[in-house]
Parts: sequence; structure tokens; C-alpha cells
Amino acid sequence: MAHTTAVGDITVKGDTNTRVIRAAAGAQYVSRRRFLAVGVTVGVAVGAWAATAPATALARLDTLAATPLRLLAALAALAVVRPFLAWPTSLLSVVAGYGFGLVGVVPAAGLVTLSGLPPYLVADRGRAGLLAGDGRLADAMARVDTVGDRALSVAGPTRTTAVARLAPLPSDVVSAAAGAVSVPVRGYLLGTAVGELPWVVGAVAVGASLERLAAGGVAAAFDPRLVVAAALAGVALLVGPLYRQYTDG
Repeated sequence: MAHTTAVGDITVKGDTNTRVIRAAAGAQYVSRRRFLAVGVTVGVAVGAWAATAPATALARLDTLAATPLRLLAALAALAVVRPFLAWPTSLLSVVAGYGFGLVGVVPAAGLVTLSGLPPYLVADRGRAGLLAGDGRLADAMARVDTVGDRALSVAGPTRTTAVARLAPLPSDVVSAAAGAVSVPVRGYLLGTAVGELPWVVGAVAVGASLERLAAGGVAAAFDPRLVVAAALAGVALLVGPLYRQYTDG
């Protein structure tokens, strides 16, 4: 039986209000599940090159690409679930290139940067927990922390993160390493945005080229020439700080 309680100028109907709250919570839960499900669907569709014909995978992406807002929402969902499924960040860029063309560099760069936050935050909190403890793990973490401080003092957090991103290393490994040495969030995000840009542009270009995408899939994003150019850019970023360190030392 419903009861009514007066609180100030607000009258709350107990049973009715409870049902409304539960319905709203249920709707929100369903909405979140759908959001994540769309992200998983996009990832599976893109990853299908390993198991299905390219034409089949492209047909699945065509359904999303027909509506730009739907594709953007799907990309955001994919960015959320990607770190937990250990999918490469190039998936985001390839899908963005396929759906938006070269303009996809803009949303892809932002989503790739934000998609690296979960492993960074997990590693950062794990570092704090280990340093607060005792034993060999705490000693090992303290040594890692010391090495990280030295590296950051030479090139700074933004430049150090950018150089690590330019290297052909797994994105989530770099994210976790940045969290493990406590790179400041601002420097981490800026460095990630700069260092990931060449990889994003390369993957978006692959996605925008239907022929390259159908022939080589996501792996086509890793052009050897791009790898060499990114490595040279990383070296160039370190020349100045290392020279100053040498002359000052």
C-alpha cells in the first residue's frame, strides 16, 4: 500500500517513487549495456579480418558508417572497452578513417589518447600500493620509481611520454609504464596526443583507403616507413635534452 511522507514543501509517495527510481536505474543500466555492446560489436567487426572475408567485415562497418553520430558513439564505446580486451589502439583509427575519411584523424586522436587512461591509472594506483608496502616488491618499485624520476628530469614528462609513444611499442604497455613511474596526468595526456599522432594518421589513412583496408586489414596501418619515421622523430625529440644533460654534467 502506498504511503505519503511530507518533507518541507515536497511530498514523496513511497511505493510510487521507489518504482520510478528503480525504473530509471534500470533504464540507465540498459543504456550503459547497449553503449558497451556497440563498442564490442565494432571491435569484433574490425577484428573479423582475421577470421572472415574482408567484404563481410566491411559490410558490417558500412551499417554504422551510414550514420555519423552512430559511428561516433560506437567509436566512443570501443575506446572504453578496448583496454580491457587488449585490442590495439589502431582499431579506433582504422574505423574512424573508414567512416569519416581523413577527417577521422580528429576524433581518433582524442579517443586514442583517452583510451590509454585505464592502464595508466591502474598502474599508478598499483605503484602507490607497492611503495606503501614492505618486501622485495616494494624495493623493486622504489628502484623503478628512481629510474623514472631520472628519465623525467632529463626530458620532462610530456617529451618522455611522446618519445615512448613514437617507439613501435604496444600502446597499453607504454600507458602502464607511464603510470608505474608516476608521470603527471597532464604531461601523460599531452605526450600521448603528440606521440600517437603519426600512428593515428597512418591508421586513418588505411581506413580511408578501401583498397588497402580490404587487402591488408588493420595490419596495413604499420607501414615500415612510418615506423622508421616515428623512430627518427623520437630520437630528434631527445637530442636537445640529452645534449643539455651532457653539457651540464
